[in-house]
Amino acid sequence: MKALLVNTNLMRPPVAPVGLDYLADSIRAAGHEPMLLDLCFSADVKADIEAASRQGPHLIGCTVRNTDDCYFASGAFFLSGIRDIIASLRRCSGAPVVLGGVGFSVMPEAVVEFCGADYGIAGEGEEAIVRLLGALEKRSDPARLPDADRIPGLVFRSERGMRRSPAVDLDLEQLPSRTRSFLDNRRYFTEGGQAGFETRRGCPRSCIYCADPVAKGRRTRLLPPRRVVDELRALLGQGIDHLHTCDPEFNVPLAHAHDVCRAMIANGLGDRIRWFAYCSPAPFDEETAVLMRRAGCAGIDFGADSGNDRMLHRLGRQFRAADLETTARACRQAAIPFMYDLMLGGPDETVDSLRESLDLVRRIGPDCVGISLGVRVYEGTPLADEVRRTGPMETNPALRGERLGNGQFLRPVFYLSPGLGPDPAALVRDAVGDDPRFFLPGGREEARDYNYNDNEILERAIRDGARGAYWDILRRMRAV
Repeated sequence: MKALLVNTNLMRPPVAPVGLDYLADSIRAAGHEPMLLDLCFSADVKADIEAASRQGPHLIGCTVRNTDDCYFASGAFFLSGIRDIIASLRRCSGAPVVLGGVGFSVMPEAVVEFCGADYGIAGEGEEAIVRLLGALEKRSDPARLPDADRIPGLVFRSERGMRRSPAVDLDLEQLPSRTRSFLDNRRYFTEGGQAGFETRRGCPRSCIYCADPVAKGRRTRLLPPRRVVDELRALLGQGIDHLHTCDPEFNVPLAHAHDVCRAMIANGLGDRIRWFAYCSPAPFDEETAVLMRRAGCAGIDFGADSGNDRMLHRLGRQFRAADLETTARACRQAAIPFMYDLMLGGPDETVDSLRESLDLVRRIGPDCVGISLGVRVYEGTPLADEVRRTGPMETNPALRGERLGNGQFLRPVFYLSPGLGPDPAALVRDAVGDDPRFFLPGGREEARDYNYNDNEILERAIRDGARGAYWDILRRMRAV
């Protein structure tokens, strides 16, 4: 059976859809043939779709990495373009179209309905896509299989509307070896400046806004450190030496992060690669920072959210403002550049709490600070439930964006606390002043723009040879 895997993500700088690499390994291991249609690099989408369709796929799998850019100032919505791609695929091929990916898995039923696909796979896809191919090969109805053959996470239409089969958490150690040979990872590295890899899946934490537990599951599954090392070696063999973790928070659980770092060090990777990580401000200590540095870590993006304890509690975070100072000491001791990402404007945010956050991070002095103003509301999160309890979306003064006919938050909707007054962006700009370490939450001031999507400054730097995390590239450009 032939499976045509399609990358629908057209964001620039380009980010490799690592999930397609992982799917291709599982498809091959099951005796089927994966084929690639990477529209990220397409100069003529229509012609490339027609050419790929002539290869006779039995299934077309489209990855949806992002439904939008999650950025309040722009509100860019990507699903309309993806819907057009799917319509073109359906015109050229009679093969069923199935959607998957992290962005898709946040609100899978709504995305299948909006895009006009035949099926979707919510959550992990390695086992599900192989089962779906098997059902199609036997000409069985994927939606009506016996329990023993049921396709985990399958989204399908029924006489009762959109339905979804229960998902199954995979044992990552039982998956095929990750060859990273399906995509043109070298081109992504040349034009995108980095490559992604993961060390675990799932997040059990209860942050009120976060879609990671919705999309990736709430139970943590760990990849054995030797498997991480093998994947990094496969990428290094392609000349790719700057990487970024795809984990929600690399240091949770802490013991596994230490084990991964020790495996990298023991296998000589610490001197050959430079990698960046998303981390939680806690647990984090000097031992962790030193191990990460010895393993080749070149920078850490801490999801700080706020520097106000009341707001951290309100957002469901499990650390407090004092932990930010601990991370700063540890990173400086290990000589690791670091940044804090602030998420301002959440429920009950006030002018005082916002200023307290900005004052704290300015005093601590990270290498840079990213500011997101407004919190994207996602289906399945506690924040979405809270918004619904407060009454109709159309009259909720805290909501910005598409409020009419958008009950599942498919189109971008942001929570922005009324307590910040009529012009929160101006409030932030005034509080930050001309401090060059801050990336601003609105407008298109080139040197301080925090939206990576279609960021011309960033793209130009990568063309000129810059490599690494995007925040670090922009930080280094400012220092020149």
